[in-house]
Amino acid sequence: MYVGRFVVVSPRVGAYRVSSRSFPNRRAVQRDGTVTVEPTPDAPETDNPYISYNGVRVTDRGAVVGNGSHVDPIAEKLALGYPARDAVAEPLLALDFEKDDYDTPRVAGVVGVDGSDPTTTADGPGAVVGTVRRDALLVEEVAEPTLVATYEADSPTAFDLAADDAAGAAREVYDHEYEHAVCAAGVDGTVGDFDVAVYNGE
Repeated sequence: MYVGRFVVVSPRVGAYRVSSRSFPNRRAVQRDGTVTVEPTPDAPETDNPYISYNGVRVTDRGAVVGNGSHVDPIAEKLALGYPARDAVAEPLLALDFEKDDYDTPRVAGVVGVDGSDPTTTADGPGAVVGTVRRDALLVEEVAEPTLVATYEADSPTAFDLAADDAAGAAREVYDHEYEHAVCAAGVDGTVGDFDVAVYNGE
């Protein structure tokens, strides 16, 4: 089954996978707590605005994962002290679904939310996942690994993630049976102690 790009979020571990039929020539590159999805050197030129973006950003209040340019404003709002739910919801609402031929949803999540966050009920690190589609904006707290994808599985759904570290999460979602894997990133930890990893199918 092809579900497109997707995130998996839990209180301590998260992952993001690029799946693509149209633009497979991309890679995930890690730089100082940020993972950027970008074209490979041999990729054909394109003016598509949805090809390159930060897919993971670590902040001092949680680690953000997502499938587009909304990752940066979510991370910025989180760093400014916005509650995790609001930090996810406001950029998703403002940027809305992608204006491409498929009205592609935006998906995002925050891993390792500080236990003092007023929008989570976790006794310890929490997690929030969200999506904006043509017909809905959904943002919710999650306690177990939860997936939301751009197609087919476009509502938060329980996901059987076995990995407990960043490298394992990146590899696990890349190897998942969902079709057309391109690259993946993983993150694990809690506030002040996050680890980030990428996997490009090498």
